[in-house]
Amino acid sequence: MLKKKDKYIVAVAGATGAVGNEMIATLEQRNFPLEKLRLFASERSAGKTLDFRGSPVPVEVLTHDVFGGIDIALFSAGGDRSKEFAPSAAKAGCVVIDNSSAWRMDPEVPLIVPEVNPDDIDMHKGIIANPNCSTIQMVVVLKPIHDEAKIRRVVVTTFQSVSGTGKKAMDELMDQTRDILNFKDVEPSVYPHQIAFNCLPHIDTFMDDGYTKEEIKMVNETKKILGDDTVRVTATTVRVPVFRGHSESLNIETEKKLSANDARAILSTAPGIIVYDVPEKNIYPLQTDTANRDEVYVGRVREDHTIDNGLNIWITADNLRKGAALNAVQIAEELIKRQ
Repeated sequence: MLKKKDKYIVAVAGATGAVGNEMIATLEQRNFPLEKLRLFASERSAGKTLDFRGSPVPVEVLTHDVFGGIDIALFSAGGDRSKEFAPSAAKAGCVVIDNSSAWRMDPEVPLIVPEVNPDDIDMHKGIIANPNCSTIQMVVVLKPIHDEAKIRRVVVTTFQSVSGTGKKAMDELMDQTRDILNFKDVEPSVYPHQIAFNCLPHIDTFMDDGYTKEEIKMVNETKKILGDDTVRVTATTVRVPVFRGHSESLNIETEKKLSANDARAILSTAPGIIVYDVPEKNIYPLQTDTANRDEVYVGRVREDHTIDNGLNIWITADNLRKGAALNAVQIAEELIKRQ
């Protein structure tokens, strides 16, 4: 368990990846109370250095015996490595905040969005899970509505940027865009089809019922984070040719009637949200607006006239920040606050 200190030794596992880089930047930007930062990655990254607070920090090889003396480890090294190394870190007395899907649905591991269920942090036994990027921004918006009017059902369609897949996907979008504009053929590699100038209704692998793992994650994680299995969720997840930032279209059915103005008022005072909704002036959330921002932006709030108690809402957030790195660092901050 974490001991109260003035400053903490923090590690980032998977430091050289897109989310790992963002974790390092977020720790610096938020002036996290650090005594020392240690960076870990695979053997192929050994010897590299990454900048932190103006100084180079060496990248070490991730092994089972590196966690002695480390207080908190932010993991973004993929599910297999998390399954392999997180227990070793926890056994060494380090609290792991894991960004992969490896531990999210483990009943012994709390799944945390600090604006939604911070008290669940107290249940941890050495590992805390960071939710899926699309789930995080959605539940930040659902929570205040659920508290006020009790949500019955959510229909969500996501529009997810390629940075959710990683640097290779970002490079593929860049390369394909350049090649198409130069009248060259493209060869998909990261995705099964061309992503440039295209939308792929396919994120993660398909299940037997036709849903993808990404869609099932959103269903199951939402129920766990809200602590309410009665909330029905159905999802369609779409990859779009955007480099950074995820958008989502939410259709929400509640038990209690909320007008659009009611919803705006509730959301405008909720933590982690900016209501950006003046459609007559073309003001609504865009991925280009929310890149490198911490908040979830909310707009296009309107009543669904096909049901008695329904709302349509459009939300956008930076998937590398609130959808991953920032949420993990916020969990660490909350963990420290509770010591």
